[in-house]
Order: sequence, then C-alpha cells, then structure tokens
Amino acid sequence: MNQRRLTGIDAARGIALLGMIATHVLPLYNQETGDPSLTGLVFSGRSSALFAVVAGVGLALLTGGSEPHEAKAVNRDRRGIAVRALIIALVGLTLGGLETTIAVILFHYAVLFLLALPFLGMPLRRLAVWAGAWLLLSPVLAYVARDWLLRNLSPSDIGGNITWEAFLSPAALAADVFVTGFYPVLQWLSYILLGLVIGRLALTSLPVQVGLLTGGVFAAVTAKLTSYYLLGELGGFDALRATESGQQWPLARMLEVNLSSVEQTGSWWWLALAGPHSNTSLDMLHTAGTAAAVLGACLLLTRARPNLLLPLSAAGAMTLTLYSLHVWVMTMVDQQSPPLEPMPVYWIQAAILVVLAVLFQRIDARGPLELVTSGASRLARGKGGRTAAPARQKR
Repeated sequence: MNQRRLTGIDAARGIALLGMIATHVLPLYNQETGDPSLTGLVFSGRSSALFAVVAGVGLALLTGGSEPHEAKAVNRDRRGIAVRALIIALVGLTLGGLETTIAVILFHYAVLFLLALPFLGMPLRRLAVWAGAWLLLSPVLAYVARDWLLRNLSPSDIGGNITWEAFLSPAALAADVFVTGFYPVLQWLSYILLGLVIGRLALTSLPVQVGLLTGGVFAAVTAKLTSYYLLGELGGFDALRATESGQQWPLARMLEVNLSSVEQTGSWWWLALAGPHSNTSLDMLHTAGTAAAVLGACLLLTRARPNLLLPLSAAGAMTLTLYSLHVWVMTMVDQQSPPLEPMPVYWIQAAILVVLAVLFQRIDARGPLELVTSGASRLARGKGGRTAAPARQKR
C-alpha cells in the first residue's frame, strides 16, 4: 500500500508555530485600555495546545498510524522516540539559557515524549479511556499537590525556563516541570494522549476529517459554556475573587488570555476555569477541541490539493528548526532600545521563516535539527529501524 504525506497535519503544526510566535511577539493586551488583544483572544493557550496535540498525532504515525506496529517494532520505535526526546531536551536547555522572555516549551515537550512511551502499543479503545481519564483526573491531582509543592519545594526558584543549573535542585525542578510551571506535563500529557488517539484513526477518511472538525468545535464550545455556567450562575467566580490570588490578579481579564501566573490554590472552584493556561479539564477540553477542529479543517482543505496550504505545511515540516531560530532572533529583538514595533517584527519574522521553509521543501531537504533528530532516531532503532515520516498515513 502506497503512502503519501498528509500535508494537512504539517499545516496544522505550521499554524501552531505561527500562533505561538504571535503570542511571543505581539501584545496580549491593549496597551491603552488593558483589554485583551485579538492575539491574546485567538492564539493564547490554543496554539501551544495545538502544537502538543499534533505532536501526539506524530507519535501515533511514527508507530504505524491506524495500523499500529507489532510489539517488536514498537520497542524499536520507543528507542527512536527516546533519542528524539533527548535531542529535543538538549535543544530546549540550550534555548532556555538564552536571555529571553519566551517560555520555551521544548524541554517539557521532550519529557512528554518520554511519558508517552508506555502508551504507544495500546489498542485504540484502551488508549481513548486513558486519554479521557487523564484529562479529567490530572488537574485534580495537580490541584491537590500544588499548594504543598509551592510551600515546601519552592519551584519558583527555577526562575523561568529550564537550564542546566536547574538540575542542582532536582525536587524543585520536578515540581516546576510536572505541576507548577508554564507547561505542567502532568496535565499536558492529556494533549499527547488525545493526539495519539487521533493519530490512530484513518486520517485520510472523509468522515474522520469531518468528525474532527465538528467534534472539535462541539467540545470547545461545550467546555466554555460549562465554565461560564459554573463561574457565573453557580457563583464560582465570586468564590475565586475571594481567594488570595483572586485579590492579587485581575481575573476577569486574565480569564480570556493567560492564567499561568496565578497560583490556583484556596478554592476548588479553580477547577471550573476554562481560561488559557489554567490547565484544568475544561481548559484542556476546549483547547484540545480547537486543536482537533484546526487539524480536521487542514486535512479537509488539503484532501484534494495537498499543496493548497504550502506556506503552512512547509513551516510545519521543520518546526524544531524554525522555533529555535525564532527564540534566538527574539533574544536580539528584546535587547533593542527603544523597543521595536511588534507588528513589523512579527510579520517580517513569519515571512522569513515561511520562505525559508518553502525553499527547503522545494529542494527536498529537511531542516537541520529535523535531520539530526531523525538520523539519531533511526540509529537508535537499529536493525529494521526504517520508519515512516511523522506525517504519513496509509491510504
């Protein structure tokens, strides 16, 4: 059976990349009124979630897609993915050492890859149960653990991005990576597992593509409406404003843009949030829903014309290289005095990255970091280690 590249998956990954760059460069709030900006309302929380869900899809496709590899092959897959995760972690630690205000996702991304290894050989139904249970229960476990971790391990001492120095305080590092940090992997494993479930479906099937679009929209809307009901009609928002964090932060505005700075302690009502980076079940259901909808839309748009979204799919095929380049560029941009206007910085940077990606695709070349990770992964797989590209699916 022949294979073709599902460029819709690459396009979704490209959207995630450009959306994350937008949240790094453009203001999330109107500088004059303090109201959420369009960038904050559209991309904050959703872009990084899309990035993680598509990562799960990629892991599924690496291990056979809708026709999963047999046990021996899956063990080889695990070795390859573990090495891939190690290289991503090293890149993340390197970027984390730069002077940047960007919350670099790559180290957490690598940890998520390692945590996903036991799930790669699971049948689809069991995997779906795990994904659903993890989405529902991991935020509860995080809430129970958060207050004790904040008081006893001081994860805030890590000071932002993960660097080599963080390993000198392993307990604080673990608390930051798994629960209290910007991308807490305890909850974010839900995105990877949901992506694995999606990647085990027949993604070339029209009903599956339509189902991802419509089901994703339904899940996203349902999550938001449920949160609005719990916070408004049942009085949850008033209870949150009475907490220490609720009195310290402007929750009404942050609910729409970014709650990563808020210590969600002192009330179980925090679990009723669906705001970006609140990392609750409703937040993850909403953002996973938008991710599924974007993925379904991209697959539908590229169904008959694979190159229809070429600028996005080309960028999505080399996100590790482009993301790393973006972080490096922003370390220089952030040091400019007076500060550069964010809008030109974003569009110029996005245009250069997209053009670079299209040129690489035209000469049939992979990004430098993608070439290293895929080559090391093949070596780790050993005999019989040849595998399909992350965005391939059997017809």
